[in-house]
Amino acid sequence: MTSSQNTPAQALRPISIEGCVDSEAVEAMLAQPSPEERVAMNGAADGISGDFLARIDKLNRIGIALSSEKDINRLLETILISSKDLTDADAGTLYSKTDHDTLKFEIIRTDSLNIAMGGTTGVPIPFPELPLYPDGQPNLQMIAAYAVLKEQTVNIPDAYEAEGFDFSGARAFDVRMGYRSTSFLTVPLKNHENEIIAVLQLINAKDPLTGAIRPFTPADQQLAESLASQAAIALTNQRIINNLKELIEAFIKSIAGAIDDKSPYTGGHCYRVPVLAEMLGRAASESDHGPLKDFQLSEETMYELKIAAWLHDCGKVTTPEYVVDKATKLEAIYDRLNTINACMDTIRRDLEIAHLQRRIQALEEGRTEDLAADAAALQQQIEQLESDRAFIKKSNTGGEFMTPEDQQRVKDIAQRWQYRSGADEDPRPLLNENEIYNLSISRGTLNNEERTKINHHVVATSKMLNALPFPKHLRNVPEIASNHHEMMNGKGYPCGITGDQMSIQARIMAIADVFEALTARDRPYKKGKPLSESIKILGFMSKDGHIDPDLFQIFIDQKLYLEYAEKYLNQDQIDDVDPLKIPGYKITATPAEPPPAPPPPPAG
Repeated sequence: MTSSQNTPAQALRPISIEGCVDSEAVEAMLAQPSPEERVAMNGAADGISGDFLARIDKLNRIGIALSSEKDINRLLETILISSKDLTDADAGTLYSKTDHDTLKFEIIRTDSLNIAMGGTTGVPIPFPELPLYPDGQPNLQMIAAYAVLKEQTVNIPDAYEAEGFDFSGARAFDVRMGYRSTSFLTVPLKNHENEIIAVLQLINAKDPLTGAIRPFTPADQQLAESLASQAAIALTNQRIINNLKELIEAFIKSIAGAIDDKSPYTGGHCYRVPVLAEMLGRAASESDHGPLKDFQLSEETMYELKIAAWLHDCGKVTTPEYVVDKATKLEAIYDRLNTINACMDTIRRDLEIAHLQRRIQALEEGRTEDLAADAAALQQQIEQLESDRAFIKKSNTGGEFMTPEDQQRVKDIAQRWQYRSGADEDPRPLLNENEIYNLSISRGTLNNEERTKINHHVVATSKMLNALPFPKHLRNVPEIASNHHEMMNGKGYPCGITGDQMSIQARIMAIADVFEALTARDRPYKKGKPLSESIKILGFMSKDGHIDPDLFQIFIDQKLYLEYAEKYLNQDQIDDVDPLKIPGYKITATPAEPPPAPPPPPAG
């Protein structure tokens, strides 16, 4: 209200504050046994009016309310509305002091004009921030800036008669809105380090009996300053809590970023699993039927699930890069398929040289009848060699399943072909034992030893998280994050616990982790699966006791898979999912209108 900036009248249109959560909360807080009754019961103190004692009692209750509020917007509203009520002010504004030396409008209320802006109203405040040092000079003309720069309360009985301040903005507002800005009480809020963090400005104190506008009294000022002191403490505490929360989240995301830098194949996973976990957690919490109808996630436990989801793979910082990034079965320092191809080129060259030598000898000896048969034999060998080359290339890429017959073919190829790396060396098999072992991996690209190393990331995650002193509201993060590879039937890892030994949040994490991995399109050894195939695999896992069937039911019922897919999958992955073909899924009837009554029997 003290700004000298002109604001369009339409931006200040009356806005109803009826139904605002903060207003109701403050009214409920104040709707206690009347202070007058309390004073009457306790006896009025000598020399102190009952009204002042009642206001002190109200101030104490406001202080309790401020200390318990956790939401910054509601806290700011409570400060302003309580201050207005305490001093019988018609209007008020709460500013926050920014890091760039301005005052930002946070909350505006004018009861007689039915104006409510900022905070939980959702109505933006159109005023620009007030500069404390315009053009490098102290802004002593605006009363709110003056209170900050001078670090003192300013009490003005009548703005139109005050000297030294610029009330042109207030006057312009009055003309547009048919208002009269008269008395002003402006109080700076200081934190524990004696720094001003906000400014409370109250306008037009009213006589409680007649409603006439009056100056703010010394008692009003004393109570407002006392409330401002309590408010500053509450506001500072909440900001400290929020800053620590932001610090924790930033640190957690930096860990995920470190994993991303270490391996581009897991960085996206660390980002997407929290999205899925929150979606499923919220849907399970909102379920009003079935085994999970009594499961509820509060704001704090939902945040706990989110943090656990961000940290569930933090142990991968200990996993060797060559394991995390192993894109093919033969990859070590480099992909050994290139070496095998070079050896096969050598074998083909030797076959052709041997054929040419036999051809020359046959021509010299006049045995031309053997040439055609020898050429056919060479062609057959080359075709077999190239077929084996293509098979090794395909086997090297990994996949969901390698049959025993294909594994045996790898061994046969190793014995079928031999080569010499030097003229004097003995021939050696095309594939050594390690290459046979890796090419025979039945699923994916990791052998047993490498899979043990990558599975160890869960143990590392558990050790890392259990070593951290999580606050009370995050104490379950280690359990939720560390059990995302456990199974309902006890066949998971690392501990082999069963579903009844896991929290529901941990079971949520297991589904989120699997579904993201199935549909991920940034894995080195496979393409992201389409929705129908991914859901089918999840269904079998539910049916076989790997994941929670009740959570899987909600995942399908609420079509969370589709909501996720539309944001994170390629369009060619999003195909039709037929509920009738999902293993382990029970189609439930949705509530519907009752069937119409049967027609009456025919007369007679």
